[in-house]
Amino acid sequence: MTTGNEIRERFLSYFEARGHARVASSSLVPQGDPTLLFTNAGMVQFKDVFLGLEARPYRRAVTSQKCVRAGGKHNDLDQVGRTARHHTFFEMLGNFSFGDYFKEQAIGFAWEFVTDKLGLEPDRVWPTIYRDDEEAFGLWRKVAGVPAGRIVRLGEKDNFWSMGDTGPCGPCSEMVYDRGPEAGCGRPDCGIGVCDCDRWLEIWNLVFMQFDRDQDGAMTPLPRPSIDTGMGLERVASVLQGAASNYETDLFRPLLCALEERTGRGYDPGPAGFPFRVIADHVRTCTFLIGDGAVPGNEGRGYVVRRILRRAVRFGRVLGLEEPFLEGLVPVVVRIMGEAYPELGVRAGFVGRVIRAEEERFTGTLAAGLRRAEEMVEAARSQGRRELAGDEVFILHDTFGFPLDLAEDIAGEHGLEVDRAGFAAAMERQRERGRSARTDEDLQIEAELRAVLADAEPTVFVGYERTEGECRVLVLLEQGRPVDEAAAPAEVEVILDRTPFYAEAGGQVGDAGTLTGDGLEVQIVAVHRWGDGPVLHHGRVISGSLRQGDVVQAAAEPTRRLDVARNHTATHLLHAALRKALGEHVAQAGSLVAPERLRFDFVHFEPMTADEVARVEGLVNEWVLHNLPVECRETSYQGAVAEGAIALFGEKYADRVRVVGVGEISRELCGGTHIRRTGEVGLFKIVGESGIGSGLRRVEAVTGRGLLSYLAKTESCLAGVAGFLKTAVDDVPARVSELVEHCRDSERRLEQAQGRLAVMEAEKALGSAVQAGDSRLVAAVVALEGQEALRAVSDIVRERIGSGVAILAARDRDRVQLVAAVTADLVARGVHAGRLIALAAREVGGGGGGRPDMAQAGGSQPDHTEAALAAGLAEARRMLGDTVS
Repeated sequence: MTTGNEIRERFLSYFEARGHARVASSSLVPQGDPTLLFTNAGMVQFKDVFLGLEARPYRRAVTSQKCVRAGGKHNDLDQVGRTARHHTFFEMLGNFSFGDYFKEQAIGFAWEFVTDKLGLEPDRVWPTIYRDDEEAFGLWRKVAGVPAGRIVRLGEKDNFWSMGDTGPCGPCSEMVYDRGPEAGCGRPDCGIGVCDCDRWLEIWNLVFMQFDRDQDGAMTPLPRPSIDTGMGLERVASVLQGAASNYETDLFRPLLCALEERTGRGYDPGPAGFPFRVIADHVRTCTFLIGDGAVPGNEGRGYVVRRILRRAVRFGRVLGLEEPFLEGLVPVVVRIMGEAYPELGVRAGFVGRVIRAEEERFTGTLAAGLRRAEEMVEAARSQGRRELAGDEVFILHDTFGFPLDLAEDIAGEHGLEVDRAGFAAAMERQRERGRSARTDEDLQIEAELRAVLADAEPTVFVGYERTEGECRVLVLLEQGRPVDEAAAPAEVEVILDRTPFYAEAGGQVGDAGTLTGDGLEVQIVAVHRWGDGPVLHHGRVISGSLRQGDVVQAAAEPTRRLDVARNHTATHLLHAALRKALGEHVAQAGSLVAPERLRFDFVHFEPMTADEVARVEGLVNEWVLHNLPVECRETSYQGAVAEGAIALFGEKYADRVRVVGVGEISRELCGGTHIRRTGEVGLFKIVGESGIGSGLRRVEAVTGRGLLSYLAKTESCLAGVAGFLKTAVDDVPARVSELVEHCRDSERRLEQAQGRLAVMEAEKALGSAVQAGDSRLVAAVVALEGQEALRAVSDIVRERIGSGVAILAARDRDRVQLVAAVTADLVARGVHAGRLIALAAREVGGGGGGRPDMAQAGGSQPDHTEAALAAGLAEARRMLGDTVS
């Protein structure tokens, strides 16, 4: 049998021998394309090469690319497990030509590899072409000798490819393998392009990138036409291994076997095996995605990972797996795929921990959610409805964390659908409830403000070069409405034609400072930009009057600006250090850059250890002490990404971007203000590390003057402790250690003394025991304080009494504590400590209860203690059926 690993290597070696550079698979998390959820095709890493924006040292390439199609435009999630060939994760084998060879060689390579190197029967391989591509039709006949009757023409939907609405595009030619009538649907017209059954298996797509489409839809020939191909490894493996589906190949079978062993059930290739197939597919996807840094979350990529993982967990329940199980399948994935992707083995431990944490998180609500879903299904069926109401499904989502597609799976299993429109409406209603109520006047003011801001020119920021300058007042607002003049002490918003003030953005706080003129001072306390347009300077007129059209001197406070810049550069260093110490899965999830401190939120699934915190702190300080240059420059977005600059997912970038580089340590897209060399940071200190949500951690740190203030407070605190201990600061640790040990020793001695007192009190109580048949009854007040001491005495009494009941009390001036203990033989006869103590507690104005063998209570009337003991003793006699006094 030809294994999946052998097919992959055979493909790569074949094209490598024909002048193609072997290029490693890129990450599933696309670098430099924030609009793309996941890498979903082999050409993604070559996109800029095809567009002419990037040059590579080769014109031919071959890859085996990790791909995920789940979420967004390309989404196979719903088909997984239902067909023999759809997956959320798959490998795409591809050969590429960047203006080198074109159709004839591409068709020749493909035909030779499939028929000669793989040994597929030529008469079972059917090429498809775009309906008007006569050139491809002729080449399939000339190069491959395929009869005209086996070349199928299809339309634009199936056989024309484009990178977008405009840009490179061209016809496709697919190679379809005929599995034979036995694998088909049985329809008389079963054929390519007619039905979608498993007989006709698309194994290789050849894209002929030969046109450039403009905005009007006109297509002109490219000067250097290119080739982009993609062959599904799993599909080819199923053909060569004679498997009825991809799931029965060596790429999946070990996972199915592991599930069989775990569940005690055999895998069924029919409908009953659907949960097996879903889990096998999804655990591969989660292992690769998490290994590449995409971890479960509530938005974007993270939410897709969460959906896939939770879907697998739910189907585990269908197979009877109540406890977390997916983590145990990660090593199986590594065994299958680790030869081709050795990084999986390196990251397997992290991947397993992330999967287990998410599975445990979901398992906590899954059982209750499934019960609720079953009630919803039963109600819908009893009422004759064909769908689950959107409001109901929203409850599953909002309360139990069920993704919409999981609810659709459950509904589909009972022949029902989900009211998607109703679900969307319920989601929108929740958003509306979350918005704060506003008055009509608020809305009117907001509308007027929007109109003013929409007409205002974008403010030019000059603050990278200087912190002060002459500016003109374009718009003056008071209480959100335009005015011509504002006098002290009015609160105002000012729009200038240009500004040295940095507007809050990217986690960095805005500048503060002043606007001054002849007799005028305006204190600026906050600065915000409205969209991509004007900058609003929020402040108070301290003296004089400010008028629209005035020329003023704008000055950002330089010390504050420098403090912020130190912290912003330190944040970049922190990001780099976290990625180096914890792994490249670390990704920024939020930040705050303020004058006195910095905060950095990032993706990571477990608390940092003390050693990890120390390593990160040490790395940052090492780079600070090296006094590395900090370079800020503008370049094209594509050029920045090609250089390896980090772009944040979901962030929209202009064609021109600002890149901040710190030596060879860090390179990020960033519009903030920075220092010139790392030495200006001074020193860096982590003052906090905490969790802020599932898969998210937060580091807080100080630098520069913030660190000086932190050290001053710390030293003052330490000096106070030293003074309290009457020792030198350097001797505080030893003195504290000495005191702690002394306290522990005292506690041990006190415990021993209390133990001896408990024995003495127990013996005294036993001395007052009265006989009740074969048992003894004890009711006594003990001379100890606290419930714990009282329980200790009752345990000793119960141990020594043989057969009997003990009701004990301990009291002070305000409270009384009660305990009842019953030996095992009397519990078997129906004596119940909980009922005894409840009756006794009523006498002291309290309540309580407990187990049949031990119960406790308390009350606020200690002077009624003896009455409580008597009542408990009488109830014990009644339970025993004994009248002896």
